[in-house]
Amino acid sequence: MNHYSKKANELLEELNTDKQNGLSSAEALSRKEKYGENKLREKKKKTTLQRFLDQFKDVMILILIAAAIVSFTVVCVEKNWKELFEPSLIVIIVILNAIMGVYQEGKAEKALNALKNMSAPHARVIRDGEEKIIDSYELVPGDIIRLEAGDFVPADARLLQSAGLKSEESALTGESVPSEKDYLAEVEDGAALGDRSNMVYSGCSITYGTASAVVTATGMDTEMGKIADLLDNEEEGQTPLQQKLAQLGKYLGILALAACGIIFIVGLVNGIPVLDIFMTAVSLAVSAIPEGLPAIVTIVLSIGVQRMVKKNALIRKLPAVETLGSASVICSDKTGTLTQNRMTLIKAYAEGYPEPENISSNNTEGIKKLLMYSTLCCDGSVVFHGEEEQHIGDPTETAIVLAAHKNGMPKDELNKKYPRMAEIPFDSDRKLMTTVNKINGKNIVIVKGAFDNMVPRCVAGDLETAGKITEAMSENALRVLAVAYKEIDFVPENPSSEELENRLTFMGLVGMIDPPRPEAKEAVSVCRRAGIRPVMITGDHVVTASAIAKELGILHEGDRAITGAELDAMTDSELDSQVENISVYARVSPENKIRIVKAWQRKGQVVSMTGDGVNDSPALKAADIGCAMGITGTDVAKGASDMTLTDDNFATIVDAVREGRGIYANIKKVVGFLLGTNIGEVITVFMAMILWHKTPLLSMQLLWINLVTDSLPAIALGMEPVESDVMDRKPKPKNEGIFANGLGIRVVLQGIMFGILSLIGFKLGESMTGTVEGGQTLTFMVLALSQIIQAFNMRSDNSLFRIGPFSNHKLNWAALVSVLLVSLVLFTPLQTAFGLVALSWKLYLIGLGLVFVPLVVMELFKALGIIKKHK
Repeated sequence: MNHYSKKANELLEELNTDKQNGLSSAEALSRKEKYGENKLREKKKKTTLQRFLDQFKDVMILILIAAAIVSFTVVCVEKNWKELFEPSLIVIIVILNAIMGVYQEGKAEKALNALKNMSAPHARVIRDGEEKIIDSYELVPGDIIRLEAGDFVPADARLLQSAGLKSEESALTGESVPSEKDYLAEVEDGAALGDRSNMVYSGCSITYGTASAVVTATGMDTEMGKIADLLDNEEEGQTPLQQKLAQLGKYLGILALAACGIIFIVGLVNGIPVLDIFMTAVSLAVSAIPEGLPAIVTIVLSIGVQRMVKKNALIRKLPAVETLGSASVICSDKTGTLTQNRMTLIKAYAEGYPEPENISSNNTEGIKKLLMYSTLCCDGSVVFHGEEEQHIGDPTETAIVLAAHKNGMPKDELNKKYPRMAEIPFDSDRKLMTTVNKINGKNIVIVKGAFDNMVPRCVAGDLETAGKITEAMSENALRVLAVAYKEIDFVPENPSSEELENRLTFMGLVGMIDPPRPEAKEAVSVCRRAGIRPVMITGDHVVTASAIAKELGILHEGDRAITGAELDAMTDSELDSQVENISVYARVSPENKIRIVKAWQRKGQVVSMTGDGVNDSPALKAADIGCAMGITGTDVAKGASDMTLTDDNFATIVDAVREGRGIYANIKKVVGFLLGTNIGEVITVFMAMILWHKTPLLSMQLLWINLVTDSLPAIALGMEPVESDVMDRKPKPKNEGIFANGLGIRVVLQGIMFGILSLIGFKLGESMTGTVEGGQTLTFMVLALSQIIQAFNMRSDNSLFRIGPFSNHKLNWAALVSVLLVSLVLFTPLQTAFGLVALSWKLYLIGLGLVFVPLVVMELFKALGIIKKHK
């Protein structure tokens, strides 16, 4: 028999587990050794050898290797052993380039894997008789787990208890509508997967209700594991920026190949040996085509993302990094994001009492009864480890539970004494939660939720006085919940809102404080300075929300604060005309959030939206940057988001925007550096062939320059610290290209500058030594070292001396290694192998002077404002 066709008690006995206490830690460890971790088999990774061989897939590199082999063959046939070194050296340089490529790919993969591990899901489990939160890969068969709306199901499990449970199982069954689940359902052996209504399955999500269940299968033994092979075909896509750069690389490649073709023809006409000019032309193509640009961008993105993780922003999708730099509106939840989410119940009001009462350890009987009923209608819990408190679940609920505990009413004892018979889980449309508890032999319905939503459902109680007290509490920035109850004769099998949440007797109010985060006010100020509009969205009372929004600087004079009901009454065109004047939205529904996002987007803005609930997923997906809460957020919300805030903090969003702008700026610097220097190489060789019919650089010299400048300095430049004034600039327009603000023209002009300097070096070297080799030596020195200097120039649009010429330590080391590699072939016996010669000290000084020309020119351009700073 299968797990779903057995009785729950039989299954618990078979799995040797206890419904109340779960497994012991020792037993769980033993089972983990037996069954393994609760993980699906990952896609087989490429070996280092496969990655190494992949480096040779580029057509130009294959042609270069083929040319080297032909050259090598000619040398062997003619027995001209002096010429053996050049083809051998070319192959060695190509292999070194491949090794560098493997290293870069490996570094990027490690960074992305680290991110993947950080976003591993968690599970609520009962172990050793206590509820704990553990990494889901630690689950084993026999574990008792708790589930609620918004959770991803961490393993296949048989329901032991459920209330209004629905599970979205389209990944397994193809059904687009969530499946209704019932722990009491009897399922026949052999039933189809979609008909097993007493089971929940790994990888699916809970869309409604709550449940407890016993784990029946983990890892590859789950239903999802059985189809895991189908998931292995998933390919990693490129970000939009990488795709644009890959396309750009193709266009530049065509231009470079055209130039190389002309160089080859001019060389042939002027009597340069076929193999020599062919090797030079192909080497130039290999050096000039920025085929490694998308890979370097991946590394810069990955390193930047790692840096963001340290600031509590976990990027789930790489394109989000590009979008972050353009964020112009941040729509943020209030509770826990702008506030501390340290809910503390400080006041309560019981019906019939003259005024609210401060919460203490010895409240009046009316308040104690109110706290008791409120706690029975809570799913959150507080676990004590000595003096330490661990709050599990919604902070609003745990504040109520703690206040009851202080008054001598621990939640566990209340649940045993007054057991829950039925429930209607909270949802963001009703803004209510309901339970039915057996209290002193009577079936008591307890409802808690927003006061505005409770009023029309009550038939008894002084609601006018309660309304005034709610208003007064809200003006003092308290979050207020109302509690009401009624007695029923029978507990319904399928409880519904229409049946239970009406004809209620008002019982009282509980008010809790959630103070603003100290850093939130400064973060809002930074937003304003950076041209970003902060907007508060909350389920709280409009008066509470407005009080906190004013304190934080979100609600300015002339700005509006509206409720979800007022928003519902607006047409889209009315909202579009008013959206720029609204800073606070209170009592909103998830549908309202989508309308707010789309209204701002119609204004051409790039919108970031925060969310934590299962119903927030559509709004998170609709936003340009969806931000899920890492602490209070549901698994479903995290899955729909582009970024997870591991500390649920508004300031983290602002830090992430800052880092996003910095990463994008660094990518622009790397692109400008690589393309400018590559264009310089093409111009140098092309113009020398056209003007003088001579090759200023040999193939191996070009490849060595490419190896030295296109790897380490480029990556180090991508790790440039974020500039201090990056948040003083306006957001980047949504569709702005990477070559905007004159970067494209600058790249071409810089390429021409490198070309002119190198050609001057070639002519001076040739005329002063009387040999082509002398000209090639000075050209090699000028082109290689000036490119290293250019890496420093590209660090900022501000003067290099203003930001500190050596403040990027990684670039300092990269430059030092590059200079040593250039010096290795300039000043040691290796110079002969590279076709270089020793020069006079006078020529070396002239070369050094030419090397520093880019620094002087760029500093002059920055000082004169020709290179404009970002506004």
